Amino acid sequence: MREKTCPLYLANTPRTTNTDLEVTDKYTGEAIARVAVADEGAMEEAVDGAVKAAGEMRAMRPYERKKILEHCADRFRERAEELARILCAEAGKPIKDSRGEVERLVETFRIAAEESVRIQGEVLNLEISPRSRGYAGMTRRFPVGPCAFITPFNFPLNLVAHKVAPALAVGNPFVLKPSSAAPLGALLVGEVLSETGLPAGAFSILPCPGERAGLLVSDDRIRLLSFTGSAEVGWALKGKAGKKRVTLELGGNAACVIDEDAPLEEAARRVLFGAFYQSGQSCISVQRILVHEKVYGKFKGILVEGARGLKSGDPGEEDTFLGPVISEGEARRIQGWIDQAVEKGGRILCGGKRRGPLMEAALLENVPGDADLWRKEVFGPVAVLRPFADFQMAMEMVNDSDFGLQAGVFTRDISKAMRAWETLEVGGVVIGDVPSWRVDSMPYGGVKDSGFGREGVRWSMEAMTELKLLVIRDREV
Repeated sequence: MREKTCPLYLANTPRTTNTDLEVTDKYTGEAIARVAVADEGAMEEAVDGAVKAAGEMRAMRPYERKKILEHCADRFRERAEELARILCAEAGKPIKDSRGEVERLVETFRIAAEESVRIQGEVLNLEISPRSRGYAGMTRRFPVGPCAFITPFNFPLNLVAHKVAPALAVGNPFVLKPSSAAPLGALLVGEVLSETGLPAGAFSILPCPGERAGLLVSDDRIRLLSFTGSAEVGWALKGKAGKKRVTLELGGNAACVIDEDAPLEEAARRVLFGAFYQSGQSCISVQRILVHEKVYGKFKGILVEGARGLKSGDPGEEDTFLGPVISEGEARRIQGWIDQAVEKGGRILCGGKRRGPLMEAALLENVPGDADLWRKEVFGPVAVLRPFADFQMAMEMVNDSDFGLQAGVFTRDISKAMRAWETLEVGGVVIGDVPSWRVDSMPYGGVKDSGFGREGVRWSMEAMTELKLLVIRDREV
């Protein structure tokens, strides 16, 4: 990809600055773009612009917001291959997966367009006693106002969409700080938004170092902060956020349960996807694989054979399954966690070797509970297997984690499926598939160190609006 220069977007307007951020191809290491970087003055100007735009954004009619969102979806569809190639290079995501993320970007904006015209209220019966005779109530949702969004590198298009599209659907201006490692897709979103005629100041997209985004967290003029990223950073930001609403979508250490009646071939195929899709760099990547002891040996054999057959290498090639992780430093950390697990008694079943930022798909067993690979989020192409004797033991093993985002359970027993839904300490339970499965219209989020609040377009729209009550008294009653 030819190196280019990209402006940031400040109060809807492209602007270049004197400081450039170098964006590299994560497979080759070559520079592919230089991106304008926001300074403290740009941050202040962006927040000022969002505050000034709040009234006009609030006054937009639902059909006007829908039209803007539909324009974006159409333009993303027209530029789909360009977006996919950008994503493949800046994030190292295999090209087939990159095209899939672009498709989800389009879908998320389409869903938001549809939801923008059906933000409903409710008529309330207030006559619950003689005291309230003649009173009626109605509720309606109103935009909260200026929002701040901070997004990570692993889904640099669709995670941006899950914040930006709902904000536009309800009429909120926003300031977005995308990942410095992969900002190009977000800036192309800004380019498309600049075509729409949104009110001046309605959006700013500002690449910058994390420490320079402090105003987005501390300024009380920002009414909502939505952060996706690591648990350590997310909880620290919440502590500094003051009075504003905060939504956190943080890390995970997802478990997948393979019960004795599971279809092993199908389950193994889906676990391979869940554990190694985009090199495990997903907060709902399968990291802990819990297998009933009666089928443990057979399932392990199928899974190891499948993992050994996954092609790693150039993400631009159509048949590549495993591209690079986001940096060589991260690859070294992942390899260090594997080495630590082996030192503690774990056994490598396959993979675990590193070549620059490329990691082989790794499966381990006998990993003790105090190893980083069991307790923490590896965020790489590594998963650990462990047998269990009965279903209740499996539920307890899933819950033995500081995280609780999603869990997957392969079972044909409906009573066990319902028990998993009832007892697992997670935000979502997926029966018959891996925890890595997600569709963009569903509520998505976690508990414990995985954060709080829910994304998914309709649920994000609820978080980005205030519920206001109207009470009317009929004096003739």
